[in-house]
Amino acid sequence: MTILSFIAILAAGIAVGFINVMAGGGSLLTLPLLIFFGLPSSVANGTNRIALMAQNLVAITSFRKSGYFDWKLGLRLAIPAFLGSIVGARFAISLPDELFNRILSIVMLLVLAIIVWKPHKKLSQTAEQDTVGKKIGLILMFFLVGVYGGFIQAGVGFIIIAALTLMSGLSLVKINSLKAFIVAVYTVSALVVFILNDQIHWGYGLTLALGTSIGAFLGSRFAVKRGEKWVQRILVAAVLLMAIRLFFFT
Repeated sequence: MTILSFIAILAAGIAVGFINVMAGGGSLLTLPLLIFFGLPSSVANGTNRIALMAQNLVAITSFRKSGYFDWKLGLRLAIPAFLGSIVGARFAISLPDELFNRILSIVMLLVLAIIVWKPHKKLSQTAEQDTVGKKIGLILMFFLVGVYGGFIQAGVGFIIIAALTLMSGLSLVKINSLKAFIVAVYTVSALVVFILNDQIHWGYGLTLALGTSIGAFLGSRFAVKRGEKWVQRILVAAVLLMAIRLFFFT
C-alpha cells in the first residue's frame, strides 16, 4: 500500500462517511472505488465490510445514548439477517469478477432510483398489532435482507428503511437505530466468511474505516438541508459514472 493510495482511500472514506450521514448510499461509492484501485471484486466486497462495521458501531453507540433503541426487536430482526448474510457472502465469493461487477452496476442504478424518488418516504407508517403473522413475515423479510447484505451490501439501508416503514409504526429515528444494529450484526457473519476465504485487504479496509469515521463525525456536525441536497446530487453523478464504468469496462 503506497502513500498515494493511503491518502486516496482515506479521502474517499471521509467523503463516503459524510455522504452516509447526509444522504446514505455510501457503499455505492466505496465498493466500485476499491475495485478501481485494483482489488478483485470479492476482496473489495470483503474489505468494504471493515468500514461498515466501524461506522455502524459508532451509530449504535450514539442511538443508545439518545435512548432510541429497542434491543428485543433489534435481535429478532438481526438474527435472521445474520444467517442470511452467510448465504449471501458465500455466493458473492463464488462469482467471477466480471459477472459480479455487472451485477453491481445494475444494483447501483436500481438503488440510485430509490435515492432519487425515495419510495420508502412515501410509504405510510402504520400502527398494526404485533401479530404472529407479522412477526414471521419480518423474520423471513430480514433473512432475505441478510442474503442481499451479505452478497453486495450497496443500498441495503434503503431496503431496511422501506421494510420497517411498511411493516411497523416506528418513527424514522428508531428505524435508523435498528438499521445500524441489524447491519452491524450481519456484517460480523459476512466478514467472517470473507476473512476465512482470505478476501480482505486489511490496509485498505482499516484506512477506509478511519476515513468513514472522520467523515461521519464531520457530516453529523455540518448536516444541513441544503447540504443534503447537494451531496445527493454529487452521489447521483458519481454512481452513474461508476455504474457505466463497471458494466462496460469490467
